[in-house]
Amino acid sequence: MRASSLQGAKYLPPILVVAGAIAAWEILVRANNVPAGLLPAPSAVLASIINDRNLLLDNLSVTLEEILLGFLLGLAAGIVVAIGIVYSKVFERTTYPIIIVSQTIPIFALAPLLIIWLGFGIEPKVVLVAIGVFFPITVDMVAGLRDADQEMLALLRTFRASEWQTFRTVRLPNSIPFLIPGAQVGMTYAVIGAVIAEWIGAEKGIGKVMISANALDRTDQLFAAMVLITVVALLLFVMVRVAGRRIAPWYADE
Repeated sequence: MRASSLQGAKYLPPILVVAGAIAAWEILVRANNVPAGLLPAPSAVLASIINDRNLLLDNLSVTLEEILLGFLLGLAAGIVVAIGIVYSKVFERTTYPIIIVSQTIPIFALAPLLIIWLGFGIEPKVVLVAIGVFFPITVDMVAGLRDADQEMLALLRTFRASEWQTFRTVRLPNSIPFLIPGAQVGMTYAVIGAVIAEWIGAEKGIGKVMISANALDRTDQLFAAMVLITVVALLLFVMVRVAGRRIAPWYADE
């Protein structure tokens, strides 16, 4: 009970800061009669979330599908490529530098190209999300596979263990504590990538709602969409952390 109380107390300061900021925001907007089109009060944003909930949730479900599909694609690709890098020097020399250099390309530059190549459907959004997820997963997975206990690896070689046995019993379990933070960062990139792709061109999605709300001077609806996607991002971040603890009970982060 005491441990859970301490865990809860850890989140109290940021909660109080956010609550105080929202209260100050509401007071300042009302006291200075700030136009709603310039900066809506938090109460107006909450009203938009309630009144426009069908529109917001319908489009949010599309964005969530893009996020999850892209994340899973990027996760799978990152793990496979990381294994290839660790186990093949040729693959590492030919692939790793390209992966590093690819991170210098702005994601805004890729989004229009993917839409031209793949259309306005879900495909370019999923690919863009996967690209954003791929890099942190690959880098952290490589670090985890290489950080395996060298004495344990030497012992397994002494017993003539196969590469698969070594991978399954030592390298893979060791990589999980590295992979979980990479997956959390990747999930954050997934949310950003999906919204950016929808800004560039989409038929539906929370990013599309933001663009439409901005064009209609519905700043309250724009903020409502931002609040919802932020909440979703936080929940997905926590879910990745919880899933990591389930998969690897020995993993503990502070």
